[in-house]
Amino acid sequence: MSVPREDKMSETILANAMLVLEDEVRRGHLVIRDGLIAEIGEGSAPAGAIDFEGDYLLPGFVELHTDHVEGHLYPRPRVMWNAFAAVTAYDAQIASSGITTVFDSLRVWPDKKAVGMDGDASLLASTIDQAAKAGLLRAEHHVHLRCEVAADGVVEDAEKLMAACDVRLVSLMDHTPGQRQFLTEEHFRSYYKKKSGMTDAEMDVIVADRLIAHERHARANRERLVAIAHRRGIVLASHDDASDAHVGEAIEDGVAIAEFPTTVAAAQGSHAAGIRVLMGAPNVVRGGSHTGNVAAEDLARRGVLDIMSSDYVPGSLLLAAFALPGLVDGISLPQAVAMVSANPADAAGMGDRGRLRQGLRADLLRVSRAGPVPVVRTVWREGERVA
Repeated sequence: MSVPREDKMSETILANAMLVLEDEVRRGHLVIRDGLIAEIGEGSAPAGAIDFEGDYLLPGFVELHTDHVEGHLYPRPRVMWNAFAAVTAYDAQIASSGITTVFDSLRVWPDKKAVGMDGDASLLASTIDQAAKAGLLRAEHHVHLRCEVAADGVVEDAEKLMAACDVRLVSLMDHTPGQRQFLTEEHFRSYYKKKSGMTDAEMDVIVADRLIAHERHARANRERLVAIAHRRGIVLASHDDASDAHVGEAIEDGVAIAEFPTTVAAAQGSHAAGIRVLMGAPNVVRGGSHTGNVAAEDLARRGVLDIMSSDYVPGSLLLAAFALPGLVDGISLPQAVAMVSANPADAAGMGDRGRLRQGLRADLLRVSRAGPVPVVRTVWREGERVA
């Protein structure tokens, strides 16, 4: 859902910056021309440059999995906000966090008994599209459908969304009690009671329905979604893989991204098979998973972490990228930055962005480390300042 940028400044020069390049960090300058990176140089910059005063210059972040927009639509359990206001506020937070390309993760999870849990994907997709067409969004937005394979009607709902909006990524998810992320029913109940505010009696109905639905629909729906994604050329992700069997299924389905594997074995198996392993940046910042699964830092130490996602905190990408080199020996700042820029861009088939390289899109960030944590000071998307 990108918006054409017609009035770009013909040339902007960013100087006296610490350039986070693909394999090194060095002081220099960068020239933006017609929305692209035209030149990267060292030494004195041409006159009229913006002085970075030693701040870092990074490629804009590419976010593949954030369901943060749902929190703007439902700021409290059972409280629904104005959709347009929610989307524009979400976009502003995304852009100011350094994310210049975002895949809005919308749940295709038909379950009207779980108010506020089905995600309102159609409403959000149409609202994001409306705001983008009006030129009101700072980041470039695409749709990531999080498809709950055990839900009755998920395939039909997904196909409707694919026909209506720019779907670039499909996640195959299964949040059935006793499956993947929720290995026990109690774990499922505890998590969703806190998230949804439902009573024990309401949760009893949800759990019973989910178990029946999984038995009836999960296998067939997954097969149909995989076939549709391949036919449409949509990138596939497998969610919460926990076992060798899950990894084998992902390989057979042609999955490109392993989202939040819950065990070391699943992450190692995915990485070895060429499936990019994605973990949450909040997991890195907090020092572990909030659901008790494998730590992203552990996977990074084992060399099997490829991509970081902000998940539920947009600002976590910046914090994690700068924190990881200090946590894991052998990971440099350029390598950590690649996990939130070049690597997700490549996984999504967007080779025109995600790196400081001549000829690529001028999606750029100015980052200061003057305080206790890095802070985004300025954001450019295709050479135009957006935050």
